[in-house]
Amino acid sequence: MASEELAQKLQRRLQLEESGAEAEGEAETVKGAAAAGEVEERSCLTASAGAELSAKLCRRQDINEGAAQPRRAAVFNPYTEFKEFSRRQIKDMERMFRLYDSGRDGYIDLMELKLMMEKLGAPQTHLGLKNMIKEVDEDFDGKLSFREFLLIFHKAAAGELEEDSGLLTLAKLSEIDVSIEGVKGAKNFFEAKAQALSSASKFEAEIKAEQDERKREEEERKHRRAAFRELKSAFTQ
Repeated sequence: MASEELAQKLQRRLQLEESGAEAEGEAETVKGAAAAGEVEERSCLTASAGAELSAKLCRRQDINEGAAQPRRAAVFNPYTEFKEFSRRQIKDMERMFRLYDSGRDGYIDLMELKLMMEKLGAPQTHLGLKNMIKEVDEDFDGKLSFREFLLIFHKAAAGELEEDSGLLTLAKLSEIDVSIEGVKGAKNFFEAKAQALSSASKFEAEIKAEQDERKREEEERKHRRAAFRELKSAFTQ
């Protein structure tokens, strides 16, 4: 009886050990699978990062070799990009743009353009307004940035707008003189080029005039300060 009971205990112990071994084996399998998954994930990330870096290096090489153009910067300089206009003209355009950018978000949207055309005395239909934006909307966001607003006057001055275009109407009705007829009526490419160079020279002359004006004002301030000091010293003696 005792031997039978002892045999049952030994058998039970053996079963428990076997069960423990199986559980431990399953745990090791799970750990191994997790580790393999982690390694695979790291490999994927490394491959992805390598592909992205490779693409950037390839694009940089294409730009250096002249096979691709650099992406346009988000911030632009209107004075260097639109050299056919004087500084005063660009400032007038910027003033007009800000006047109708009632949302103060740096864009003229459909409703703001609608108000602008009404104020200029040339109201447009909803479809007409959308077509106006579409004609210069480079980033397809459905509204006009300041650069796209300048494109209106650039295209008008170059004679690239149709006579019935709402944009041409906007350019003509604005109080900004962009010499539309002068550029549009140029006899050939070289005459238009000469006009552009003349505008560039005028641009440089305006910068120099502004610098001379600032120097003159500074000299006047110095003389006034010196005269005040002399007058003050005369009273204190």
